[in-house]
Amino acid sequence: MNAVARTAPGGRLAAAVESPVVALSPWIVFSVVVGPGRFELAVGLALAVSVALFVASRMVYRGSSLKILEVTDVVFFAVLAVVGAFASPGTHRWLETYAGEVSNLALMLIAFGSIAVRTPFTMQYGRERVGPEYWKSREFLHANDVITAVWGLAFLVAALAGGFGDLVLHNPSNLWTAWIIQIAAIVAALSFTEWYPKVVRSRVRTGEPPPPVRNLLIPLAALIIPVGVVSLIFDAAAAWFGVGLILIGVILARAINKDAEMTRPNGGRSRRGRYHGKLR
Repeated sequence: MNAVARTAPGGRLAAAVESPVVALSPWIVFSVVVGPGRFELAVGLALAVSVALFVASRMVYRGSSLKILEVTDVVFFAVLAVVGAFASPGTHRWLETYAGEVSNLALMLIAFGSIAVRTPFTMQYGRERVGPEYWKSREFLHANDVITAVWGLAFLVAALAGGFGDLVLHNPSNLWTAWIIQIAAIVAALSFTEWYPKVVRSRVRTGEPPPPVRNLLIPLAALIIPVGVVSLIFDAAAAWFGVGLILIGVILARAINKDAEMTRPNGGRSRRGRYHGKLR
């Protein structure tokens, strides 16, 4: 049986709710939005997204088992909303300052905890995409361990960056620690989540070439230019640093595009000088 055991109606909706990246979106929204004066907005948005995803999942996969992130999303942000509503002014200020780090650390614990109990949270979503005959394969289990660990590291980096801004710089709204570094960590994990499964498939399918490393780097390279622009606009660093980031981004983008042209199957010779025929 090569098809997934449960067929979901509605292609785009099914593809969305079966993605661990989408399931993480309430946490990402919360950690990026939360800050002084924005706690209610952040927890409200995160809770709304969590409930919407939970309902969408139940509509698409009726009778399916609950997923770790589905339940955790709704419970965590519902509890946080109640605590915030009845918190004292001092507790409320503490939540505005440190709730982002708390959420990132909670996600890190979920990621590494799920690996420790041999049920990485991405595996529940991976099972929606492959047939049951692959669920216990070494490649499938290892791939989910690796991807879940990368997400755990990304949220650890985000928590450390936010903590540095809060505790060392005493500036919860610092552009680098509250936004740029955290967003870069998430983008890196997103890129790896898309890239690594293709690497695993190339190992188990004879004749399927592995995806080039540039596919992993493209999103990060694309992020460098806007970071440099934002740095200049908000005076977040020395002018030479912002200009340098823009130049590095342009150089990387040109190098990646040039490499893609040289290795394109229908575009001529690769770097090794061999002609690749057109894709069939």
